[in-house]
Amino acid sequence: MQQKGKRDQFGSRLGFILASAGSAVGLGNIWRFPYVTGENGGAAFVFIYLLMVFSLGFTVMLAEFTLGRNTQRNNVGALMRLGGKAWSMVGWLGIVASIIILSFYGVIGGWTIKYVVSVFQGLPTGADAAAQAGQAFEGFITHSPSVIFYQALFMVATIWVVSKGIGQGIERFCKVLMPALFLIMVVLVVRSLTLDGAMAGISFYLKPDFSKVTGGMCLAAMGQAFFSLSLGNGGMLTYGSYLKKEEPLPSSAFQICILDSLVAFLSGLIIFPAVFAFGFEPASGAGLSFVTLPAVFSQMFGGVFWAGLFFLLLVIASLTSSVNMLEVVCAHFIDEKGWSRRKAPWAIGFGIFLLGVPSAISLAGGLKVYGKSFLDTMDFIASNLMMPLGGLFILLFTGWVIADIAKREVTNEGNVSFALLPVWQVACKVVAPLAVGYIFFQGLAW
Repeated sequence: MQQKGKRDQFGSRLGFILASAGSAVGLGNIWRFPYVTGENGGAAFVFIYLLMVFSLGFTVMLAEFTLGRNTQRNNVGALMRLGGKAWSMVGWLGIVASIIILSFYGVIGGWTIKYVVSVFQGLPTGADAAAQAGQAFEGFITHSPSVIFYQALFMVATIWVVSKGIGQGIERFCKVLMPALFLIMVVLVVRSLTLDGAMAGISFYLKPDFSKVTGGMCLAAMGQAFFSLSLGNGGMLTYGSYLKKEEPLPSSAFQICILDSLVAFLSGLIIFPAVFAFGFEPASGAGLSFVTLPAVFSQMFGGVFWAGLFFLLLVIASLTSSVNMLEVVCAHFIDEKGWSRRKAPWAIGFGIFLLGVPSAISLAGGLKVYGKSFLDTMDFIASNLMMPLGGLFILLFTGWVIADIAKREVTNEGNVSFALLPVWQVACKVVAPLAVGYIFFQGLAW
C-alpha cells in the first residue's frame, strides 16, 4: 500500500542524533556493560570494546542509515524497494526480532521502575546488606503479579511516546531525556569518584592488563558493541528513514557511536569506584545493578538519594531504547498497511505486552524451554540468532547488491566528503560480515 500523506521526519539533526543515540543507549550500556566488563577483567576489555564500536558498530550503523534514508521507508519497505521480495524477508527478520526483544525488555524495564519506587521505601542495612538486597530482588522477580504490573507501566510509557509521532513524540522526548541522562550520570560519577577507596576501582577500570586478553574476551567485546548499539533489528534503518536528505550520514553515525560509548564509559565510572570503595565484587554478573549496587548505596551518606538517581537513569535509558523497538514495528504498519499513528502503537504495544507476560511469569521458575527460562529463551532467539543474521544480511546487501546506490547516498550524491568510503565499502563486503558471522556462530551454543 502506498503511504498516505506526508511522512513524518525529524525536525532537526540534533533531534535525530539524540533519538538514535537514545536507541543505542539502553540497558546494554548501563546495566550490561559494567557487569560484562567486570567479568572480563576491566580496562583491557574496555579498550577492545571501543575498537569494536568504532569499526564494526560504525560500519553496520552507517549501512542501516543508508538503506533507511535512501528509501524513506520501514524495514520491509526499504529492502523490498531496493532488492525485491526475497530481500524484504531481511526486513521481516528485524521486525520480528524487535517484537521479541521488546516483549522481554519491557519486563526488565519494569524492574527499573520498581526500583525507583522501592529505594525510597528504604535500602538494605547492616553487614548482610548484599544478602538482603539479593533476597529482595529474588522476592520481587518471583512475584509475577508485581512483575507484570511494572511491565505494564513501562509498556504504557513506551506506547504513549511512540503514539505522539516522530517530531512531537520521539524527538521531543529524547531532546529532554538524553540531556537529563547525561546530567544524572555526571552527578553520579562525581559522587562515586569522591568516595574513599575509589581509586582501586579506577585502576581496575582504566589501567589495562593486556595479558588478560583472550579470544573469549574479544568475542564478548564484539558482541557487546554490536548489541549495545541496537544493530541488526533495523532500528537505525527506521530512524534513518525519517532523516532529511541533506543531512550527512557518516558524521551522524560517528557522533552516535561517541555518545553511546560515552554512556557506557560513564556507567563504569559510576559503578566500579563505588563497588571497590565498599569492598564488593566487580564480577557480580547480571545482579550487579539490582543486587550489588543497592547494597553499595546503603553504605553511602544519602544513599537513598543516590540510589534513586541511579535507577531513574536506568528508567530513562530503558525507555529511549524501547521506543525505538516499538517504532520499528509501527513504521511497517503505518507505511505499508495505512494504520494511523494513534492506532498502531497501542494495538501493537498491547500485543507485545501480552507476549512478554510468559517472560514475566517464567522468572518465578516455570515456563522453561530445554532448561532455560522463557525470558532467557526469547533473549537467545533474538539476540544470538535474529539480530546477528539481520546485521549480516544488511551488510551483504549494502556492500554487494546496492554498492553504487550506497556510495551516492553516503556522500549525498558527491556533496559530502567521506575519506573512509573505500574502507567502509570493503568492511561492508568482507570484514564486517565475517565478524558478525563469527558472533552468530559463537552464539549458537545453547
